[in-house]
Amino acid sequence: MTLNMVWAQARGRVIGRHGSLPWQLPEDLKLFRELTMGSTVVMGRPTWESLPGRFRPLPGRRNVVLTARVGWEPVGAEVVHSPEQALARYSGCWVIGGAAVYAAMLEHAVRIVCTDIDETFDGDAFAPELDGRWRRVRRTPEDGWSVSAGGLRYAVSEYARAPVRSCAHT
Repeated sequence: MTLNMVWAQARGRVIGRHGSLPWQLPEDLKLFRELTMGSTVVMGRPTWESLPGRFRPLPGRRNVVLTARVGWEPVGAEVVHSPEQALARYSGCWVIGGAAVYAAMLEHAVRIVCTDIDETFDGDAFAPELDGRWRRVRRTPEDGWSVSAGGLRYAVSEYARAPVRSCAHT
């Protein structure tokens, strides 16, 4: 089972405010499309509801919504009611938000693609903090920042779960 995660975050791990992104970064949206196209994307109900109607469901992807609402059936998406149910049903998927879904599924992820935005924004949704089990395996650009069409500085990092080390006793 391969579970990936993708998000963009500003300083302080801010990923959202009032159900939307507090920035415009078309380069990140392009990366998001490239990464997730043809895959299954798993999101919470608030993330689903935050998608503009013309993009709901996200085209070219199997859309899965994680929600506690029994009987809720969004048009164009499949529903699961627990992280365990999502993990049992879908392989090779991307978790795309929001904060509660990232937190609930982080333990099962093997790869994270994170766009860091070198700016401070007010927010009420935050990316999970990555601990020592994660290591950055790539950053673009390697040093410094790219500059978006709108003037925001950003860089994309890819993280992999660090291998588990065992202690052998002789």
